[in-house]
Amino acid sequence: MKLVTYMVKADELNIQSQDGMLARLGWVRDGHVIDVGLAQQCMELEQNLVFPYRLATDMLTFLQRGEQERDFLQRLDQALGQRDWLRLQVEGEPVALALAEVDLFAPIATPSSLRDFYAFEEHVRTCRQKRGLGMVPQWYEIPVFYFSNHQAVIGPEAPVKKPAYTNQLDYELEIACVIGKRGKNIKREEALAHIAGFMIMNDWSARDAQLQEVAVGLGPAKGKDFATSLGPWLVTTDELEDCRDGERWSLMMRACVNGRELSKGNTKDLHWTFAQMIERASAECELVPGDVIGSGTVGTGCLLELGEEVHPYLQPGDVVELEIERLGLLRNTIVE
Repeated sequence: MKLVTYMVKADELNIQSQDGMLARLGWVRDGHVIDVGLAQQCMELEQNLVFPYRLATDMLTFLQRGEQERDFLQRLDQALGQRDWLRLQVEGEPVALALAEVDLFAPIATPSSLRDFYAFEEHVRTCRQKRGLGMVPQWYEIPVFYFSNHQAVIGPEAPVKKPAYTNQLDYELEIACVIGKRGKNIKREEALAHIAGFMIMNDWSARDAQLQEVAVGLGPAKGKDFATSLGPWLVTTDELEDCRDGERWSLMMRACVNGRELSKGNTKDLHWTFAQMIERASAECELVPGDVIGSGTVGTGCLLELGEEVHPYLQPGDVVELEIERLGLLRNTIVE
């Protein structure tokens, strides 16, 4: 399933910002968003389909309730599919709306935590070569990550404000998983069962600030903490089984700036798999539903790697589109 956090178009509600106060949980079917709460009410009223409790109407609660909740939602989807679901209403409110009629937020607007790994070898190697450096042997010993700002997550179509302290604003093309099952000291062989689904991630970076910071000997902070884009939806793992080979999924990745393709890669090129990332992240540390784990940038997946001769750093007005096969398209515009 493709799970979304959404609300009716903001302009129709006279709401100007990406404020999630009125957001709801839904899922995507045939170019429409179906509201979980309304769909359950409709099926209970018209089909006598009874659930033991009200299904979650926000993403975090849905994830926290675990596998049983996901099974109930699939059951609801199947029941709805047997009806003329586009015409269904509850007290005059449609159960389904076209994607063009809604605003999508980040699937999980405030993750429990946000870790970003450094798992694509080509990206690491190329960026280090540009600075006259070779690969660090330790990179091949453990998957490494840093914590980003889980309070600065934005969704598709949300504007990205260019920080006043940077002249080198960059995008980063990544895939992220969301944890759906609590665990500590998770073994690699069991790790994939802890993933609820995948989504696109844009780890926006202020490169000049980042390079200042890492020169001191710590990871990026102000170079990364102003925004992370996630979305447009969370695709559950069952929907991607035909793309999986062991611990890897084969999904094409691309990035465009102002309509021009600059980056291209594939999720299967990860050196460190998500199973290995989860094993590392959970070592003596409990992962909980709603934790987000990013892959790090795919090879060619940012301007730092490509070089300014290919494209200058981002400026207000630039439109950045990240696309991953089966996971949709994540678009944001840079603003002052």
